Amino acid sequence: MGVSSSLYSGVSGLNANGNAMSVIGNNIANANTIGFKSSRAIFGDLLSSQISGSGGISQVGRGVGMSIVDNIFSQGTFDNTETNTDLAVEGAGFFIVSDPTTGNAVNNYTRAGAFRFNADGYMINPEGYNVMGYQLDENGNTVGDLTPIWANTQSFTQAGPTSSLDLNTNLDSDSNAIPIVAPATEAFDPLNPSGTSNYATSIQVYDSLGSTHLMTTYFTKTSDQNWEWHSVVDGGDLTGGTAGELSIVGSGSLEFDASGDLIRVDGQDLYTIPGDTSSDAVIPRPTALTTAGSFTWNNGAVQNQQISIDMQTSQYSSPSVVVSQEQDGFGTGTLVKLSVDEAGNVIGNFSNGTPRKLMRIALAKFTNPNALDKAGNNMYAQSTGSGVPVIGTVGSGVGNIFTNALELSNVDLAQEFVKMITTQRGFSANSKTITTTDEMLSEVINLKR
Repeated sequence: MGVSSSLYSGVSGLNANGNAMSVIGNNIANANTIGFKSSRAIFGDLLSSQISGSGGISQVGRGVGMSIVDNIFSQGTFDNTETNTDLAVEGAGFFIVSDPTTGNAVNNYTRAGAFRFNADGYMINPEGYNVMGYQLDENGNTVGDLTPIWANTQSFTQAGPTSSLDLNTNLDSDSNAIPIVAPATEAFDPLNPSGTSNYATSIQVYDSLGSTHLMTTYFTKTSDQNWEWHSVVDGGDLTGGTAGELSIVGSGSLEFDASGDLIRVDGQDLYTIPGDTSSDAVIPRPTALTTAGSFTWNNGAVQNQQISIDMQTSQYSSPSVVVSQEQDGFGTGTLVKLSVDEAGNVIGNFSNGTPRKLMRIALAKFTNPNALDKAGNNMYAQSTGSGVPVIGTVGSGVGNIFTNALELSNVDLAQEFVKMITTQRGFSANSKTITTTDEMLSEVINLKR
C-alpha cells in the first residue's frame, strides 16, 4: 500500500464527518419541532489492507464510513396547551395517521399530536392526514377494524326518558292533618289539589321523545307522622285525559318516627329493624314508584315509562321546603363540541348537557422503532427492520395519552453543540491528513531533481 492510499483515508473521513454534520444540523433545525425524534451518526472503520513486515503480516486501516443513522426515540417533555385535541403519547406508542387521498390505504405513524377536526368532522393532523381509531358499541367497547376518527357534526343525541327522581324535602310537622271525606278513600282530590294537600313541589320530566312534562308531587298529612304523596301531570299530556285537569300518575304513603326521620315509604321499611333509624339501612334503599302504565303520553312516546322517586324526606317543626330535587332525563341535543379524554375516547358534548363517547383513538407500537423509515412531516413508515406494528388502545400496553399537551422535540442542544465541535475537529484533522500526504508526495516527486 503506497503513500497515496492515505489520501483516500482522509477523504473517507471528510465524507463521514460531513454526513455527521448533516445529522447534527438536522437535529438542531428541528429542536422546536413537535414530536421530533433526534438522530445520531454511527461510524464504522473500513476494511483494512494487509502489509508484510519483519514481524509478520499486519493490517492498516483504509478509513471510515457511515455505518448507520440511528433514530433516538427517548421520551420528550410535554408542553401544556389550551386545546383539548392536542395529544401527547407517553411510552412507546405512535398515533396512526393515513392519507385520505389514497383511500387510507397505507398507514403512517407519528408522535406529533397537534390534531383538529375539519369541516367534515374528521380528526386530522396539520398535513390533512386522518387520525385512525375504532368505533364503539353501546357499551363503550371497540368494534371493527381501524377507521378514520369521524364525528357527525350535524348529529342529534337521542333523548333519555326520566327514570329516577331525587326529592329532598322537609314536611312541616305542625301542618294540620286533612281528614278523609266519605266516600273518598284518599285525603287528596286532584280536582281540588291545594285544598286537599299541605305542600307541593314540581319538576320537569322527560318522555322517550325528549318532550318535557310538568310533574307535581303533592304531600297530604293524614295523621301525626303519616303523610300521603300523590304525583300528577296535566291530563292534556295523556291519552284520554282532559287538558287543565290533573291526572294522578303515582301515589303512596310516608311514615316518620317521633324524631321526624323517615322510616317507611309505601309500607317499605328503610332500616333493617323496622322503625329503628339507628339500625343499618336497607340496601338498596326502598323508593316510591309511579303507577305502571299511568304515563299514557299522547305524543307517541313510550307508554311503559315509570319513575322511581327517592323520597329523601324529613318531618321537622319547620316550614315545608324543597332542599333539592333532580331527575336523570334529558331531551334531544345537537353536537356543540368535540374533545378527547385520557383514554383516547372522542367525546361529543351536546346542547342538552350530555356527553357521549363516539370513537377511540388507536396507538401502534413497534418491536424495533429505530428502524422506522422517516416519511417527512413528523411521520414514520413501517420498514422491514421495524417489524409489524402492535395496534391497540390506551390500557393495552401501547402507551398512554395526555390531553391538552404536545410532546416536544427530544433534541438536547447542549449535546448537539458538543457533537458539532468534535465533528468539526474530526473534519479538520482529516483535511490535514490530505494536505500532509500531498506534501509527502511532493517530496517523492522532488527526489528526481
